[in-house]
Amino acid sequence: MSEPMSATPAPLRLRLAAAAYDLLPLLGLWFAAAVLALAITGGALDTHTLAGKFLVQGLALVLSGAYFIVSWSRGGQTIGMRAWKLRMVRADGQRVRWPLALLRFVVALLSLAALGAGFWWALVDAQKRTWHDMAADTVWVRIE
Repeated sequence: MSEPMSATPAPLRLRLAAAAYDLLPLLGLWFAAAVLALAITGGALDTHTLAGKFLVQGLALVLSGAYFIVSWSRGGQTIGMRAWKLRMVRADGQRVRWPLALLRFVVALLSLAALGAGFWWALVDAQKRTWHDMAADTVWVRIE
Protein backbone atom coordinates (compact mmCIF):
# COMPACT_ATOMS: atom_id res chain seq x y z
CA MET A 1 0.00 0.00 0.00
CA SER A 2 1.85 3.03 -1.23
CA GLU A 3 -0.82 5.64 -0.59
CA PRO A 4 -1.19 7.04 2.93
CA MET A 5 -4.51 6.17 4.54
CA SER A 6 -6.60 8.09 7.01
CA ALA A 7 -7.08 6.64 10.47
CA THR A 8 -10.80 7.32 10.48
CA PRO A 9 -13.31 5.07 8.74
CA ALA A 10 -14.66 6.23 5.39
CA PRO A 11 -18.09 7.88 5.68
CA LEU A 12 -21.14 5.89 4.64
CA ARG A 13 -22.00 8.37 1.86
CA LEU A 14 -18.68 7.63 0.10
CA ARG A 15 -19.18 3.92 0.56
CA LEU A 16 -22.62 4.18 -1.04
CA ALA A 17 -21.17 6.22 -3.91
CA ALA A 18 -18.56 3.51 -4.49
CA ALA A 19 -21.30 0.88 -4.43
CA ALA A 20 -23.24 2.84 -7.05
CA TYR A 21 -20.15 2.90 -9.31
CA ASP A 22 -19.73 -0.84 -8.80
CA LEU A 23 -23.13 -1.41 -10.37
CA LEU A 24 -21.58 -0.73 -13.80
CA PRO A 25 -19.16 -3.69 -13.84
CA LEU A 26 -21.78 -5.81 -12.08
CA LEU A 27 -24.30 -5.11 -14.85
CA GLY A 28 -21.73 -6.32 -17.36
CA LEU A 29 -21.11 -9.46 -15.32
CA TRP A 30 -24.84 -10.14 -15.01
CA PHE A 31 -25.17 -9.80 -18.78
CA ALA A 32 -22.25 -12.23 -19.14
CA ALA A 33 -24.08 -14.63 -16.80
CA ALA A 34 -27.11 -14.60 -19.09
CA VAL A 35 -24.95 -15.18 -22.17
CA LEU A 36 -23.12 -18.01 -20.39
CA ALA A 37 -26.44 -19.56 -19.37
CA LEU A 38 -27.56 -19.42 -23.00
CA ALA A 39 -24.34 -21.11 -24.06
CA ILE A 40 -24.73 -23.83 -21.41
CA THR A 41 -28.27 -24.60 -22.54
CA GLY A 42 -27.46 -24.41 -26.23
CA GLY A 43 -29.74 -21.40 -26.65
CA ALA A 44 -32.71 -23.18 -25.11
CA LEU A 45 -32.72 -21.18 -21.87
CA ASP A 46 -36.22 -20.69 -20.47
CA THR A 47 -36.14 -18.13 -17.66
CA HIS A 48 -39.80 -18.81 -16.94
CA THR A 49 -38.84 -22.14 -15.40
CA LEU A 50 -37.31 -22.49 -11.96
CA ALA A 51 -34.24 -24.23 -13.40
CA GLY A 52 -33.67 -21.42 -15.89
CA LYS A 53 -33.98 -18.75 -13.22
CA PHE A 54 -31.62 -20.59 -10.87
CA LEU A 55 -29.06 -21.04 -13.64
CA VAL A 56 -28.95 -17.35 -14.58
CA GLN A 57 -29.15 -16.08 -11.00
CA GLY A 58 -26.61 -18.63 -9.77
CA LEU A 59 -24.12 -17.65 -12.46
CA ALA A 60 -24.72 -13.96 -11.70
CA LEU A 61 -24.09 -14.59 -8.01
CA VAL A 62 -20.87 -16.51 -8.69
CA LEU A 63 -19.57 -13.83 -11.06
CA SER A 64 -20.51 -11.05 -8.61
CA GLY A 65 -18.76 -12.89 -5.79
CA ALA A 66 -15.67 -13.38 -7.93
CA TYR A 67 -15.60 -9.65 -8.75
CA PHE A 68 -15.73 -8.59 -5.11
CA ILE A 69 -13.54 -11.33 -3.66
CA VAL A 70 -10.78 -10.85 -6.23
CA SER A 71 -10.96 -7.04 -5.97
CA TRP A 72 -10.85 -7.02 -2.17
CA SER A 73 -8.11 -9.62 -1.86
CA ARG A 74 -5.88 -8.34 -4.68
CA GLY A 75 -5.73 -4.66 -3.83
CA GLY A 76 -8.43 -3.89 -1.31
CA GLN A 77 -10.40 -1.94 -3.91
CA THR A 78 -13.18 -2.43 -6.39
CA ILE A 79 -13.55 -0.12 -9.38
CA GLY A 80 -16.00 2.03 -7.43
CA MET A 81 -13.68 2.21 -4.44
CA ARG A 82 -10.83 3.37 -6.69
CA ALA A 83 -12.98 6.17 -8.07
CA TRP A 84 -13.71 7.45 -4.55
CA LYS A 85 -10.20 6.78 -3.20
CA LEU A 86 -11.32 4.17 -0.70
CA ARG A 87 -9.64 0.96 0.37
CA MET A 88 -10.76 -1.95 2.48
CA VAL A 89 -8.20 -3.32 4.91
CA ARG A 90 -8.25 -5.50 7.98
CA ALA A 91 -8.65 -3.64 11.26
CA ASP A 92 -4.91 -4.08 11.90
CA GLY A 93 -4.10 -2.38 8.57
CA GLN A 94 -3.12 -5.56 6.72
CA ARG A 95 -4.58 -6.53 3.37
CA VAL A 96 -7.65 -8.74 3.22
CA ARG A 97 -6.88 -12.28 2.07
CA TRP A 98 -9.38 -14.25 -0.02
CA PRO A 99 -10.88 -16.39 2.81
CA LEU A 100 -11.88 -13.23 4.68
CA ALA A 101 -13.08 -11.63 1.45
CA LEU A 102 -15.26 -14.69 0.85
CA LEU A 103 -16.63 -14.52 4.40
CA ARG A 104 -17.31 -10.81 3.94
CA PHE A 105 -19.20 -11.45 0.69
CA VAL A 106 -21.36 -14.18 2.25
CA VAL A 107 -22.23 -12.03 5.28
CA ALA A 108 -22.98 -9.10 2.94
CA LEU A 109 -25.50 -11.32 1.15
CA LEU A 110 -27.08 -12.15 4.51
CA SER A 111 -27.15 -8.43 5.29
CA LEU A 112 -29.05 -7.83 2.06
CA ALA A 113 -31.43 -10.69 2.87
CA ALA A 114 -32.16 -8.95 6.17
CA LEU A 115 -33.53 -5.98 4.19
CA GLY A 116 -30.16 -4.23 4.29
CA ALA A 117 -30.01 -4.14 8.09
CA GLY A 118 -26.38 -5.21 8.06
CA PHE A 119 -25.46 -2.27 5.84
CA TRP A 120 -27.42 0.31 7.78
CA TRP A 121 -25.75 -0.91 10.97
CA ALA A 122 -22.87 1.39 9.99
CA LEU A 123 -25.08 4.35 10.95
CA VAL A 124 -25.18 3.29 14.61
CA ASP A 125 -21.81 1.57 15.01
CA ALA A 126 -19.14 3.76 16.63
CA GLN A 127 -16.54 2.54 14.13
CA LYS A 128 -18.98 2.83 11.17
CA ARG A 129 -18.73 -0.90 10.44
CA THR A 130 -21.36 -3.08 8.80
CA TRP A 131 -22.14 -6.66 9.81
CA HIS A 132 -19.85 -7.96 7.09
CA ASP A 133 -17.06 -5.59 8.20
CA MET A 134 -17.38 -6.97 11.71
CA ALA A 135 -17.47 -10.60 10.55
CA ALA A 136 -14.31 -10.21 8.45
CA ASP A 137 -12.66 -7.65 10.77
CA THR A 138 -12.41 -5.11 7.95
CA VAL A 139 -12.66 -1.36 7.75
CA TRP A 140 -12.99 1.03 4.80
CA VAL A 141 -10.48 3.86 4.87
CA ARG A 142 -9.92 6.88 2.71
CA ILE A 143 -6.70 7.04 0.68
CA GLU A 144 -5.16 10.49 1.03
